[in-house]
Amino acid sequence: MSDVFAAALVMGVGSIGTSFSIGMLVAKGLEAIGRNPEAASKVQTNMVLGLAFAEAIAIYTLVIALIILFV
Repeated sequence: MSDVFAAALVMGVGSIGTSFSIGMLVAKGLEAIGRNPEAASKVQTNMVLGLAFAEAIAIYTLVIALIILFV
């Protein structure tokens, strides 16, 4: 039973952190595009790269939760 609680805790903390970072990245990226529309392609490229790294953290937390459950 403690394994299930540990896996749920890992996923909860990892999801909160990832959601917060994705929200901040998108908000700041849209703010930057709004301030300087000419640089939209550069900002969008960097924003998508940052989103991919933030989403990788969520995948790592899922892998850790699965390891806790099944190993």
